[in-house]
Amino acid sequence: MPTLTTELLRRRVISVLRKQGYRVRGGSIVLKDKSRDNRRAVHLMAKAERMSESEEFILNSTPVIEKFLIDGEKINIDKIDPQIIEVREGTLHETIFKWWNLVWWSLPYERAYGRQMRFVVWDRYHNAPIGLIGLQSPILSWGVRDKRLGIAVDGRDYWINQSMSAQRLGALPPYNYLLGGKLVASLMTTDLIRKRFTRKYDGKKTVLQGRQLPARLLFLTTTGAYGRSSVYNKIRVNGEAISQFIGYSQGSGSFHIPNGVFEDFVKYLKKRHYDVKRGYGGGPSKKMRLINDTMDLLGISNGSEHGIRRAVYLFPMVKNLEGVIQKDEEPIWHRRTVKGIANYWRENWAKPRVKTRKEYLEFTAKKFIAATLEELKQYKVIDK
Repeated sequence: MPTLTTELLRRRVISVLRKQGYRVRGGSIVLKDKSRDNRRAVHLMAKAERMSESEEFILNSTPVIEKFLIDGEKINIDKIDPQIIEVREGTLHETIFKWWNLVWWSLPYERAYGRQMRFVVWDRYHNAPIGLIGLQSPILSWGVRDKRLGIAVDGRDYWINQSMSAQRLGALPPYNYLLGGKLVASLMTTDLIRKRFTRKYDGKKTVLQGRQLPARLLFLTTTGAYGRSSVYNKIRVNGEAISQFIGYSQGSGSFHIPNGVFEDFVKYLKKRHYDVKRGYGGGPSKKMRLINDTMDLLGISNGSEHGIRRAVYLFPMVKNLEGVIQKDEEPIWHRRTVKGIANYWRENWAKPRVKTRKEYLEFTAKKFIAATLEELKQYKVIDK
């Protein structure tokens, strides 16, 4: 392998960026086409890399997925019976979560940092997965969120450690055709999720400052990958708003730097005596700092700015969230049950949907699996 010089690494980075639809102009990364279709296509290389890296797992686990994948015509809307199952290591549900996490979303999987909670929303009647909820530690500094909630810099870690960010949130086929995404997003705000958070993190200390903070899940956040989300917009249960659109992110992240290139970044910085330590407590912010440090040395000024601004959504778990944060009020919790949300979703979203939209009836497990395995072959070519 040739010596990793500045010029060699710069050429490699520019080549990778061009393949994704970027160009480097005046020392800055620019996305040539910001249309919705192109923004979706930009993520293709990162997804291809993630799936190619996990090819063996995907192939070996596919028979398991097929066993619990239901044809659309077999779904009885009135009988759908959701339950929330927390994912444990080494279990069937972990295999199901990991497989779908890799193959289903166009936005590529990113490693979770810090606190992590994973759930599969399961249909007990049909014995099939409805969707995934993947929660992780949020970004510490996030202007759109902090401004909306009035979170001051000096108290930021206190409040952010009482929240989680949904990295994965959505419905799987064929439930996605039934507006199952609204069901899954609503279930994320149930008492069950909140109590699991308290049980898991009660008495735990923060990594960076070693503080023991209240194990309260006050709010959750997530983003729409390509702008405002039809799934998260106007989610209400019994007249009560569950989600709030609060603005747009600044368009920063790391997906446009493939893992293989990032590892070269780490080697490059290490030779120049930079602190490249990662792991628990480093988080996504540390990864972006390493990207920015390397890109600066390569003469590119905005290394972590991919230019795709994402819509940001807030899911309060308490009715007086601003009062809790700004005035130290006692939380007034929303009380939401899985059964209550499921019943509301079925009558107000799923049933009206199937009266006018019949696509779910055309979904078959056999065709979906065949298409997924064919995509995997294509991704191997893209990843080369």
